[in-house]
Amino acid sequence: MRIGVLGTGTIASAVVRGIAEDGHQITVSRRSAARSEALAQEYEAVRVADNQEVVDQSDVIFLGLMAGRAKETLGAVTFRAGQQVISFMADVPLEEVGEMVRPAGAAAIMMPFPGIAKGGSPIMMQGDRGLVEEIFGARNSVFALKDEAEMQAYLCAQAVLSPVAAMVGQAADWLGQRVDDRAQGEAFLRMLVASSLAGAECGELVEALNTPGGYNQRLRLHMESGGMGAMLVEGLGALEGGD
Repeated sequence: MRIGVLGTGTIASAVVRGIAEDGHQITVSRRSAARSEALAQEYEAVRVADNQEVVDQSDVIFLGLMAGRAKETLGAVTFRAGQQVISFMADVPLEEVGEMVRPAGAAAIMMPFPGIAKGGSPIMMQGDRGLVEEIFGARNSVFALKDEAEMQAYLCAQAVLSPVAAMVGQAADWLGQRVDDRAQGEAFLRMLVASSLAGAECGELVEALNTPGGYNQRLRLHMESGGMGAMLVEGLGALEGGD
């Protein structure tokens, strides 16, 4: 495909790295010049251009823009009929994206994570699942959502990633004070969590780790008694309410 990328931040750069060797012709905007130039030097399929040339040279366009600047940026370029636009902007509904890119079509909203650069990443998306699967599905898992409400709910729930990472990091710090190799300890914990969650549903895993008096049960009960579960639900509700 001929793919263009408007906005080359951290996530958009990860997306480009994830598909740069798939035979596409990719044109990235000069915005975030250091990142765009690094991509062009790293991959033969990637070139850098100004925003209008990115659009002119592409049939599928990724929007890696900040939502607050999207209308200004997109208003300065001209799209054409038949182009398909995939937005990475979480706070801009698909219908609104469509209004900003006419006469091109707003095909999908998708929320990539940094892991998409190497593959094996979940992708939550709303819109044209077939197009997203065609570009990213070979190495990633696409989770199609039926409407904007589902997208917003997923956006809230995915925020669990940061506290989970922080908690694993804190456990690694605790472990690092008691063993010789702190880095090895963190690598062990990351692999333990990732492989365990990948291999079982959450309820099944909790039950499997629920040995009476066992380490896992004792720590979970201690944290739950401190309000861990209630705080999580309260925090998700606050995100849903826009707080």
